Amino acid sequence: MSLQNRVTPLGEIIANPARGTLMGNRGCLHDGQQRVVRAATRDAWITCRQDWKGIRRQLMAPGNYTELFFLDEATALAAGHRPCGECRGEQLRGFQGAWAAGVAGVPGTRTLVGDIDTVLKSERRIVSGQRITYRSMLGELPDGAMIVRSGLPLLKWQGHLHRWSPARYTGSEVIDPGSYADVLTPPSIVRVLQAGYVPGVHSSAHCQAPTAFFFHSIRPA
Repeated sequence: MSLQNRVTPLGEIIANPARGTLMGNRGCLHDGQQRVVRAATRDAWITCRQDWKGIRRQLMAPGNYTELFFLDEATALAAGHRPCGECRGEQLRGFQGAWAAGVAGVPGTRTLVGDIDTVLKSERRIVSGQRITYRSMLGELPDGAMIVRSGLPLLKWQGHLHRWSPARYTGSEVIDPGSYADVLTPPSIVRVLQAGYVPGVHSSAHCQAPTAFFFHSIRPA
C-alpha cells in the first residue's frame, strides 16, 4: 500500500505510488503508524533533491520529518513550497533574487528566507477545508503557474494548459489569453516567476499535442 506522502498542487497530501521528481518537507506530519495527522509543523515548506550525497532515508521514521514527494517544482510552488537552501542552494539563491525583484521591489538583492516563509504561510490559506484561490487572466500568468478548474489542477506552460496527475501531465489545450481562471500558485510566487525564476517542469509537459479535456477524479497512475 502506498504511503500518504505525495503532494498535489492544491497542497493536499495523498497516497499514490508515483514518486515524482522532487522531495520536500513541512516537518513531522505522521504518527507511529505512518499516518499523516497534521498538515505542517513548521513555516518553512521546502523542496529538496531526491538524491543528495548518497544519503538514504527510512521513509516516515518515528520522530523524523515526513518525506513528501512532488511531480515537479511547478507542483511544489503551487502548493506553497520553496527551494531548500542545503541541497538546492543555487535554486534558492535564484528564487531569493527573483523574490527581491518581483515581490520586495529591490532588484539586485536577495530576500531572506525567513521573510519569504512568513509571506508564503499567509498565502497558503485554507478556509472550510478549501485552498483560497484568486482570479486572473490566463494571458497575465507566467509559465509555471497553476490554476484549478472543476477541482482539477492545470499547469500553464508554453502556450498550453496541461492537466496534472500524480505521475505526469496527461493532456493539454491551447490557452485563451483573455479567459479568467482560479489561480492556485500563491500570488508572491507568481511574481517570482514573472521576475524570471524558471521552475522545473515534468518532461510530460514538453511532449504533448493539444487534446480535449475530459474531467474526472484524479486516480493513481
